[in-house]
Order: sequence, then C-alpha cells, then structure tokens
Amino acid sequence: MSETVLGFLLVLARVGGALVFVPLPGIRHGPALARLVLAGSLALALFPAWPAAPQDAREAGRLALWIVSEAAFGVTVGLAVAFLNEIFLVAAAIFGLPAGYSYAATIDPATEADSAVLLVLAQFLAGLLFFALGLHLEVMRIFARSFEAWPPGSFLLEPVCARRVIGLGAGMFSMGLRLAMPVVGLLLLADATLALLGRIHSQLQLLMLAFPVKMLAALAMLAAALGVYQRVYRGAAEGTLLALWELTARRGG
Repeated sequence: MSETVLGFLLVLARVGGALVFVPLPGIRHGPALARLVLAGSLALALFPAWPAAPQDAREAGRLALWIVSEAAFGVTVGLAVAFLNEIFLVAAAIFGLPAGYSYAATIDPATEADSAVLLVLAQFLAGLLFFALGLHLEVMRIFARSFEAWPPGSFLLEPVCARRVIGLGAGMFSMGLRLAMPVVGLLLLADATLALLGRIHSQLQLLMLAFPVKMLAALAMLAAALGVYQRVYRGAAEGTLLALWELTARRGG
C-alpha cells in the first residue's frame, strides 16, 4: 500500500506541475479543492502507467527532491502547451490596439482582471481548438510515456530539450506576428483611405468614422481568416507535440 501511495504522490506532482501553466479558464483562481480534485483525477487516469516507487523513496529528503524533479517535468510540459495557446493572444494584442478594441475591457476568466475583449476571445478560441483537436489526449499520452523515459526523480532538462522549449517560446511571438499582419495591413489601408477622405472633405468627422470602420474591417478579416487560424494552430501544435515527444524519448529510445 505504501508503494502505491508513493507512486500516486510522484504522479500527482508531475501532473500538477503542468496545471500551473495550462491555460484552463479560472483554474488558477478557482477553489483549491477543485484544483486538487482535477490533478488527482488526472493522476488516477494514468494508473496503468504509474512507476514503481523505489525502496529509498521512503526517505523524506529524497522523496522531497523527487517530487521537485517530477514537478519540474510537469512545468516543462505545461509551459510548452502555454506557449502554443499564447500564439492567438499575441496576435490579438498586436492588432487589438489599432483596431480600437483595446478600449473595451471585460473580465479575463483566467486572471479575474480587466482585459481587452479580443484577448479574452483569443484565449477561448485557443482553448476550444486545444480540446477540439484532441491535444489534451496527446498530452496525457506524453505523460504516460514519460514514466518509462524518466523514472521517478531522474528528470533533467538537457540543453537540447531546453533549447527546443525556448524555441517554442520564440516561435510564439513570430507566429503571432504573422497572424496579426493581415489585419494590421488592412487597418493601415483603412487609415490611408480615411486620410484621403479627410483631404477631400475637410468637414468630415474622421474620428467618429475611424472607430466603426476599423472595428468592422478587423472583424471581417478575422471572420475570413478563421479557417486559416485553425490550420496554423494545428501546425504549431504538431511542432509542440514533437518537441514533447522528443523530451520523453531522450532516455526511452
């Protein structure tokens, strides 16, 4: 029984570390009991892959070090997934200001703070795509595979894997910028058009026209690009999962 409890604690630390960064709405500010139940349920779902706890795991000091090591693996996986979902938030932050949506704020369910409307919509869109594409199942498979590649207390973020995870963070900014460029280009054309109209008709109230025109133009471009966003997200997800599978294959072969 003690070995089962030790195995559960190690798996719980590995899975719980990932929940620190996985962008589930309200998880960070939700009840502590709900977060604990979610982490425990995910750990129980991985029961067939639970590692056998070594005999020396009963020592308090060694067990604490192993729990820290397990949590580090979970944090690495959660950080990679967070980079994936932050792509849409970077794009929304870039074109939200010139489109005029930064002036409308709402409550962010993840942080319970005031946030721009487009940022909240982008967060929900990324979360929906994450579950719709079945990426949560792939993450669970990665966790199940990781117990073979990295036994309890043996995880070490090697330089090759560290550079790959850092590269995911850099790719988040570059891909978010590429997604925002079509909308930003359209908004620049709208500004140029309004400027020409202002030169022709100096009595036009351009300030009153600029906001609705640019907001509608941004919405039209977003509606036209939704299909492209899904393909972009799928491609970015494949790169993220490949990096995570390589992380679990460093020792497992």
